Amino acid sequence: MKNVSLKIFLAAVITGFTFISAQQPKPKPKQQPVKTVVLPVNEIKKIAPVSTAVQMFEIETIYGKMIFKLYNETPLHRDNFIKLASNGFYDSLLFHRVIPMFMIQGGDPDSKYAKKDSLLGNGDLNYRIPEEINKNLIHKRGALAAARDDNPDKASSGCQFYIVQGKKYTPTELNNFRNGYNYKTKTRLLQTISNSDSVMAKIDDFKMRGDKEGLHSYMLGLQPKMEEIYKTQELNFSAIQTSAYSSIGGSPHLDGNYTVFGEMLAGFNVLDSIAVVKTDANNRPLIDVRMKVKIIK
Repeated sequence: MKNVSLKIFLAAVITGFTFISAQQPKPKPKQQPVKTVVLPVNEIKKIAPVSTAVQMFEIETIYGKMIFKLYNETPLHRDNFIKLASNGFYDSLLFHRVIPMFMIQGGDPDSKYAKKDSLLGNGDLNYRIPEEINKNLIHKRGALAAARDDNPDKASSGCQFYIVQGKKYTPTELNNFRNGYNYKTKTRLLQTISNSDSVMAKIDDFKMRGDKEGLHSYMLGLQPKMEEIYKTQELNFSAIQTSAYSSIGGSPHLDGNYTVFGEMLAGFNVLDSIAVVKTDANNRPLIDVRMKVKIIK
C-alpha cells in the first residue's frame, strides 16, 4: 500500500471520503484500568539496591525453564522486578493470557488462587512504574516487557509482564506493516484535528455558506500543523528493528508503547509450548500454567 499524503487526507474532509486502513488492529498486552498511582522515581530507587552487574533470573513452569537477563538501561523496572522476585511474589502465579504468534502474559496477583472460570488481568499492586521506553530495546522474540493499562503516561503495571513470541517478517511484510501503521496514524491525526471544536465550527460555517473554495483553502492551511505533528508519530524501522524482526521475529507494533526491560537467553522451546496451549474465550489457558521465579545472578 502506497503512502498517502496529508494533502489528500485533508481533501477527505472536503469531499466526505472516509479512509479505512487495510492494516488490521493488533492485539495488545492489556491490563484493566485500576486505581493506582505512579510511584515517584526516588521511591522506586529505594525498592532494591541499584546494581550495574547483569541480573539474570529463571522462570520455571510445567513445560521447563526460561532464562532471562534484565536490562540496566531500565533500572526502575529492573529493580522493581528483582524486589518482587526475591520476595517470592511471582511464585505460583499464572500465565493468565496466552496468544500464539504474539505473547504470553502473567504476574496478576489475583491469579494465585483463581477459579478455573474467573476472568484475570485486573490484579495489580498499588503503584505504577514510570515508563522507560528505549528505542533500542525492542519487542523481538523473547523480549520481556511490562504490561499496562491505557494511561496516557504509558506507565507500567507494578507487577504484570509479558514475554514476546511474535513472528518473522519478510522485508515486504515489514514495509506493508509500516505503511499500514502510518496510514492509520494519518487517519487518526486528521480525525483529531478536524473534530476539534474550533475546526468543526469553521468547517460548519464554510459548509453553511456553501463556500467550497474557502473550505478547501482553510483545510490546506492546516497542513503545516499536521505535518509537524505527524513527523513525531511516523513509524520508520531502524536497522536494529529490521534485522531482528526479519531474522528472529517479534511484535513490532508494540515498540514505543510499552517498556521492554529484559530478554530471554534460553528456553525458547518453553515459550513456544506455552504459547500454543488451548485457551478459553479470554485467552486464559484451560490448564493452569504456573510460574516459579528465581534470581540466579
